[in-house]
Amino acid sequence: MPADLDSIKQDLSRRMDGAMDTLKREFSGLRTGRANPALLDPVKVEAYGTMMPLNQVATVAVPESRMLTVQVWDRSMVNATVAAIRDCGLGLNPQPDGQLIRVPLPILTEERRNELARAAGKYAEGARIAVRGVRRDGMETIKALEKKHEIGEDQSRDWSDDVQKLTDAMIKRIDELLAEKEKDIRQV
Repeated sequence: MPADLDSIKQDLSRRMDGAMDTLKREFSGLRTGRANPALLDPVKVEAYGTMMPLNQVATVAVPESRMLTVQVWDRSMVNATVAAIRDCGLGLNPQPDGQLIRVPLPILTEERRNELARAAGKYAEGARIAVRGVRRDGMETIKALEKKHEIGEDQSRDWSDDVQKLTDAMIKRIDELLAEKEKDIRQV
C-alpha cells in the first residue's frame, strides 16, 4: 500500500490543533481586566464525595464587567463552592448571598499582570513543545516509509518540507495568540 501524504498531514494537523485548543483553554483561565465565566473553569468543588468541575454544580454569569455570579443549584453546596473559589489560587474573594455567590474581581496590580504574562508564556511554550513533538512523530513516519522503500528520497524530502511548513504555521499561530493574550493582560 503506497503511503499518502494527505492522510499523514491530516493526522499531524489534527494533533497540532489539539495543542492549540488546549492552549486556548488555558488562556481562557488567565484573568484579564474583564470578567469572563471561563475564569472559573479550573475550579473543582467537593460535591457528594467527589471533586466536580464548578460548571456541574452551578451556573456562572457576568452581570457586570468586574463581577462574576455563581448560582449554586443545591443549597447544601454553597459553602463548598465558596471554599473552592477562594482556594483556587486566583486571588478571588467570593461573597455568598443565599444560593447566589458574588465574586468581585479586584483590580490587577502590575506585579499580578507580570505573573499572568509569565504564566501565559509558560502555556505557550508547552503548546510549542507539543507541536514540535507532533512534528517529530511526522518526520519519523516519513523516514520509516523511506526506509521501507514505500517513498523515494525526493518524495521524503518534499514531505518533510511540508511537515515543517505546517509546524512553522502552528508555531506562528501560537506566538500570535500569546502576543494577543499578553496585550490583553497588560491592558489597564
